[in-house]
Amino acid sequence: MDSPRPAAPSHFLANKSRVRILGLTADDAIKVFFGGNALVSIIVLALITIFLFREGIDFFGQNRRNLLTYRQAGLEYVDFIRSQTEDHAALTRYVSDLRLRQLNYLLAEKKLSLADANTALARFDTFADQVGDAITPVRGLVSDLSDQATAIKTKFLVAEDKKVERLQLLAAGKTAEAAAVKIETVDFDAELKPLTGILPAYREASNELRQKLEAALAAAPTVLVPELASRMEKFKKLTHDYIATFPATQNRLETWDHNRPVPWHQAFTGFVFGREWLTASFWQDWYGIVPLLVGSLMVSIVALLIAVPFGVGAAIYINQIATPTEQRFVKPSIEFISAIPSVVLGFFGIAILGQALRALSQVTWLFWVPGFPFTERLNILTAGCLLALLAVPTIFTLAEDALNNVPRAFKEASFALGATRLQTVLKIIVPASLSGIISAVLLGLGRVIGETMVVLLCAGNRIAIPDFTAGLGVVTQPVHTMTGIIAQEMGEVPIGSTHYRALFMVGIVLFFFALAINYVAQRVVQRYRISIG
Repeated sequence: MDSPRPAAPSHFLANKSRVRILGLTADDAIKVFFGGNALVSIIVLALITIFLFREGIDFFGQNRRNLLTYRQAGLEYVDFIRSQTEDHAALTRYVSDLRLRQLNYLLAEKKLSLADANTALARFDTFADQVGDAITPVRGLVSDLSDQATAIKTKFLVAEDKKVERLQLLAAGKTAEAAAVKIETVDFDAELKPLTGILPAYREASNELRQKLEAALAAAPTVLVPELASRMEKFKKLTHDYIATFPATQNRLETWDHNRPVPWHQAFTGFVFGREWLTASFWQDWYGIVPLLVGSLMVSIVALLIAVPFGVGAAIYINQIATPTEQRFVKPSIEFISAIPSVVLGFFGIAILGQALRALSQVTWLFWVPGFPFTERLNILTAGCLLALLAVPTIFTLAEDALNNVPRAFKEASFALGATRLQTVLKIIVPASLSGIISAVLLGLGRVIGETMVVLLCAGNRIAIPDFTAGLGVVTQPVHTMTGIIAQEMGEVPIGSTHYRALFMVGIVLFFFALAINYVAQRVVQRYRISIG
């Protein structure tokens, strides 16, 4: 006869009845708990997305008004002529570089003294002065027109501020104070007449510039270094191409209309394809993300080129080759790197690494390295090396996990067929874990693309597209990044301003960049699994 089942403790029955009253078992409660965490994560992600778009989406409307003011105040008109002076400045820099190359040749190869070298270059200096002084009439016009255009813009912005002030007083019920606010109406047609009336003087100055440049080219001296003759011919071609742009500039001035509306797409394309990020300018603010995006990508590429071989190689060695003693020592050491604060690494980059790399670039027998020697200690290379240090633990840990997940039977079967350890690792273990290794690399990319303090301290913070004509030497140039610009400027901008919303748009671009990385990772892993299957 079966013995009676012992009665459950009273407290267990009470808890069980309580769970049954709620309609949940213990397993259901656990599912609800962890499912609730996932739901909270989704809600937080949705709130972040909504917040980013809410704060950033108004940027395009504000940027369009910013561009409209730029046109109506005549700044656009002046910039047509200003671009002519900037292109001429590029020509003068070219001439200065040509002169410096000749001077170095005379000092190093011909062993002339500095005084004798300058005497030998006297005729070239006369030519360079002619080229540089040719722009003087046009530059004088730009200076006068700039003062007029900024005065019109200031007058208009003051009037707009007065309108806002009046609306705020009316909203506060202060009707008398609102009526006392004087708003000066800006008649752009009348204000711009002195500006556009300068066109005949511009034609004369432009014609004088053309004549002086042509006269300088006709009397151009022969360079003292035969190897530089091709550069001199290139300068002549560049100058002729520059002169050929004068009619187009004149035509733009003649057909310019300050009443022409600014299309909506221009506010978008100006941000996505803009090559300038210029804020707090007395002239005009520009919000182009291209230099920031290029800077972020360049630093990330350098970091991955360093981190992937070290991270994946270390994971393969520790997981497949190293002795237990080596594993106990090396693995914690690599993982400890992730505990170092990024700001400390940034200080290390400023004080030690950047200085060390610059000193290394000055070593004579390393001048064959692209970009060596260089003078900027804070640049893409310095930031990339430090970001690689941050990415190695992530790539190492995830890659080793992927190697651990390879079934042991794969390795044993390979050895049974007579394969060596190296053949087994390279042809069996690594291919079998490739999807996990790819995921590790992509997560490492996400780690470096979102890093802030290191790039803010060590990338150089120069908002400009690097000079890719330098080849691989481009990595020795300073840049600014998307994360760096947000950290640097967000605390100083007025809330709700165009600049404020532009920074949120940069954040949105970073957000979509992260989504793109995750999507690519999933697609690569999925395709690899299909091919394996």
